[in-house]
Amino acid sequence: MDTNKEAARGLNDIEDFLYREAHLEAAHRRVADFTARTAGLTDGQKRDIERWYLEEQNYVAGMVTDHIAARISLLEGQHHIRFGRWLRGTLIAMVLITVALITVCVAVILGTSG
Repeated sequence: MDTNKEAARGLNDIEDFLYREAHLEAAHRRVADFTARTAGLTDGQKRDIERWYLEEQNYVAGMVTDHIAARISLLEGQHHIRFGRWLRGTLIAMVLITVALITVCVAVILGTSG
């Protein structure tokens, strides 16, 4: 792997990490606000609810990420198939045009020499 690809992958990893941390921090704020407004909870119950909610958010974020990655892979595969078909069609058209031009040139040469 060359340096540019490694750098791009590293930047993507950093971006993913920062996004995940921002998501979890926002989830932590939401659950802390919820438990603060809920009367009658002990500190242990609040911690349990916060831990459960953060684990759930982490799980949901992973499911969403997996779904997006699977969808991107599917679309990339479909794109490669379409591009391959287009490229094959273009190649066939170019071969046919070349054969037609060679035929015309041979006909013109034979017609002028005879």
